[in-house]
Amino acid sequence: MDILSSPATLALICVNVIISIYAFYIDRTFINQFAFQVHAVRDQKQHYRILTSSFLHANLAHLLLNMMTLFFFGPEIERILGKLGFLVVYFGAIVASGFVSLKVNRDNPSYSSIGASDAVSGVVLSFCCFHPFQPLYLMFIPIPIPAIVYGVLFMAISAQLMERSNRVIAHEGHLGGALAGVALTILMRPEVVTRFFG
Repeated sequence: MDILSSPATLALICVNVIISIYAFYIDRTFINQFAFQVHAVRDQKQHYRILTSSFLHANLAHLLLNMMTLFFFGPEIERILGKLGFLVVYFGAIVASGFVSLKVNRDNPSYSSIGASDAVSGVVLSFCCFHPFQPLYLMFIPIPIPAIVYGVLFMAISAQLMERSNRVIAHEGHLGGALAGVALTILMRPEVVTRFFG
């Protein structure tokens, strides 16, 4: 689907790029001010960080990976659910990810994370609900994987990896966003369940 026909997806990509580039090259303190940090969110009640952290990225590669994924999957979800439904999935995944991250890392006040992976995970898993047998080609894997298999593996691996210590990837955030994407999609379009099992 043409990205120009998906204004919400295009707007989110532009906002992510602008904010991240600003933080990379103009004001590096911007990341510390708006990243998700357990101490700031829980103890200082800076709840806005749950949302703002999703528009910041660690580096250009991190930004590029998330925006490329949103570019490929976002327009289809926006086409099916409309702009409002797409935004519900996107921002619902961010909020869910924040609560899961806060719960999992409650005993680690120094924990911090950034990136749109939570929202993107929600969008990708929403896509899997609508197109469970769509073959997906992933980097470094030369054969296609059915979307439903990818979705299940993604959540299972995220759940497993979040138990590890000394990790640099917020797997609990990915899992929270993915679960929210599935749940919100089913709430808005319950027929995806009956169609899959019908």
